[in-house]
Amino acid sequence: MTTHHHLPGTQGERLLQQYLGTADRASGFYDRQVKPFLTAEMRDFLRRQSMVFLSTAGADGTCDAGFRAGPPGFVIDLDAQTLTYPEYRGNGVMAGAGNIVENPHIGMLFMDFTHHHIGLHVNGTARLCGDEEQRRRHPHLPEEPAPGRRPEMWVHVTVEEAYVQCSKYIPHLEPAPRPRATAPRPKDADYFTGSAGGGEHPLPSAPAEVPDAHAHAHTRAHAGVNAPESR
Repeated sequence: MTTHHHLPGTQGERLLQQYLGTADRASGFYDRQVKPFLTAEMRDFLRRQSMVFLSTAGADGTCDAGFRAGPPGFVIDLDAQTLTYPEYRGNGVMAGAGNIVENPHIGMLFMDFTHHHIGLHVNGTARLCGDEEQRRRHPHLPEEPAPGRRPEMWVHVTVEEAYVQCSKYIPHLEPAPRPRATAPRPKDADYFTGSAGGGEHPLPSAPAEVPDAHAHAHTRAHAGVNAPESR
């Protein structure tokens, strides 16, 4: 039996676990892996990460998936229960931040594609803070190295659960400088809208052969790579 007084996850998870016969295995995962705070190892991992995938939803359940990137450790662990990251001027839509105004629940996924091929899920509740307010409360926040580039606000996250994303299907990516463009392409604002001028700059076609990430992961698994379970 699990030792959790209140199991992590949702009622939907547990219904499916009962239906598929995985309740005992899931209970073991909850006990071993799901923490209500950031462990020292998780905090060390976060300080090396330069990207995060975000999930939010509005009050009516409308979802948004987001992506943020920055220098390693740009998502700052203020303590074992708290994270914060900056929001900069973008397209002005504020889809994710707008969802947080209505519904504070947030999911964060940090992925190491280059070294240990492991991921970390962090789920919690978020609120928005002005830059001056956040710096007044946390004066050790880093200054931005680029002149004139200051956050419009900060997202302040209270951690509710954190757990591993297994390595089995995480592809390996090699860090490299962004290559110089060899052919013209539409501007970002026109890329998916068809407003680049009647095909004047056609979208690039996919490579003839794309490596199969699942086959690559299958090879790694049979080469003796043992990965922890993931929820």
